[in-house]
Amino acid sequence: MLNMRQRRWVELLNDYDCEIRYHPGKANVVADALSRKERVKPLRVKALGMTIQTSLIPHIKEAQQQALQATNYSAEGLRGLDKKLETKADEVLYFKSRIWVPLFGNSRTIILDEAHKSRYSIHPGADKMYKDLRDFYWWPGMKKHIAKYVDRCLTCLKVKAEHQRPSGLLQQPEIPMWKWD
Repeated sequence: MLNMRQRRWVELLNDYDCEIRYHPGKANVVADALSRKERVKPLRVKALGMTIQTSLIPHIKEAQQQALQATNYSAEGLRGLDKKLETKADEVLYFKSRIWVPLFGNSRTIILDEAHKSRYSIHPGADKMYKDLRDFYWWPGMKKHIAKYVDRCLTCLKVKAEHQRPSGLLQQPEIPMWKWD
């Protein structure tokens, strides 16, 4: 029993001189390979993180030492997370295998400038920039800090398209002569 779609195809194909043969799914390897979605993630160039990481290590190390001094510790806002910081072979403090970037030493601003304004990144939005940086760096409130930084970028503000339709002119209603008119 054929449904309407199958009947329409049978009528269409009857006009042509062709032979239709059924191939079981496992035997039809060529069509199967073409229709399958690629499972391997495409490789992304991570040059941004590598260039920042190598040139900033001494600067970050010095800033970390300054931040852990008793006078500066409370401003850092770690709230007990300093116990999870661990030192690796390069003598830099890491938080869950990501470099901890302290508030002192202007390291955060340098990293954000490089990640947002370099030739290779071309002013990414807050989400993309966070995804690029979170693999290498960490600090408390990082996502909010990145969003605030991107919102204040003058180039992005000038170029960014407005998604809200402009409101029309205000139409003043007629003023009635009498109450409830």
